[in-house]
Amino acid sequence: MGSYIPHTVQDREAMLRVIGRKSTRDLFAEIPKEALYTGGTALPSGLSELEVARAMQEIAAQNTVFKSVFRGAGAYRHYIPAAVKRITANETFLTAYTPYQAEISQGILQSIFEYQTMICELTGMDASNASMYDGASAAAEAARMCASRDRAIVYVAEGAHPHVIETIRTYCFGYDYTVKTVPLANGTLDAGALKTMLAEEGMRVVCLYLQQPNFFGQIEDIKTAADMLHEAGALLVAGCNPIALGILESPGVLGADIATGEGQPLGLPLGFGGPYLGFMACKAALMRKLPGRIVGETTDHEGRRAFALTLQAREQHIRREKALSNVCSNEALCALTAAAYLSVMGADGLAEAARQCHAKAVYAAKRIAEIPGFELKYTGNFFHEFVTACPNAAKTLAILEKEGVLGGLPLSELAPNESGILWCVTEMNSKADIDALCDMLGGIARSVKGGV
Repeated sequence: MGSYIPHTVQDREAMLRVIGRKSTRDLFAEIPKEALYTGGTALPSGLSELEVARAMQEIAAQNTVFKSVFRGAGAYRHYIPAAVKRITANETFLTAYTPYQAEISQGILQSIFEYQTMICELTGMDASNASMYDGASAAAEAARMCASRDRAIVYVAEGAHPHVIETIRTYCFGYDYTVKTVPLANGTLDAGALKTMLAEEGMRVVCLYLQQPNFFGQIEDIKTAADMLHEAGALLVAGCNPIALGILESPGVLGADIATGEGQPLGLPLGFGGPYLGFMACKAALMRKLPGRIVGETTDHEGRRAFALTLQAREQHIRREKALSNVCSNEALCALTAAAYLSVMGADGLAEAARQCHAKAVYAAKRIAEIPGFELKYTGNFFHEFVTACPNAAKTLAILEKEGVLGGLPLSELAPNESGILWCVTEMNSKADIDALCDMLGGIARSVKGGV
């Protein structure tokens, strides 16, 4: 923040003179004295830079940093090129806020426009907003975006992330929508069950939310689901892993009407849960229902390329009594990070990262499944996550942690009716890491007769 200059005492005194006040307390003269807090702040005395650095190092030392990570379940450890961090650390971007004044916000507006363009290219959609708060809220906003006067049922595939399902339920409760889950068959959407449900109540269905890949790592058949929904007059919302889109067919091409997802894999560190980024894009027919901000490209009075916020009538602060959404901001710095990541990686780099994720996951799944007690739960295709059985997940993961390895997620933590471990492999996991994990799992299995 090299250009940041705080107000001095003289600055404050000059401003007070201009507005006719003797002190800052005079600014609160209209507030009853009994309502004013007059006590001290009880803050400790200041520390030197060296003392602060030492204190922060002591706090940071309490963190457990695993040398190897095999857990995902919605937040993923990917390699972030150094250029991404350097670009987004520029104070011009770090200190930018809402670009309402287009004439002085061309830089941040262009960065958002480029982000929108890349999201559209990635998802195969026609329009993208400037981003949502996270993937779960984007999915819930998409359900509301599909609103129809005579339809009030939202379908959610049981293979969606449990947190996303609960977020959709929360939003739909406020809209007085009914949320129904569509069951799975061998880890993916049960097309037969969906067909039966649509035959019974298809005329009242708003949309289906289908995650790709799903929470269990399985690849869903988006095209078949989209065709079934469209025949019933409903829409399909695809929840996407953006890295997987480096090699999978885009949801737009497969017939999805809206694409949403968690943008954290696009250059954002795990960061203890945030801040993250929700991306959201749709077909042209739904563009005017897209919540949040959209940056458009235009020309100024001299014919030069320019950018401006557009289609804001849906926002909370404008015509809010008619708004379909109350979102009024966006994750601009996170969106910029995603745009920088996609730019640095390029189409080939993103595809290579996706290929490495998939290839290493296939290798890991084969090795782990050979260990007694760790058989694969599902037989379908997967991207970089898969589920295996595990007779004693708690003990297994505890042993791995002692060796500096964060194992997969015990499914019972998020899905009480599920068992086993959800493993995740990304380009960050080397073959040596995978082999070492399998050796440890094999040792654990052998340590107790008949398994863990």
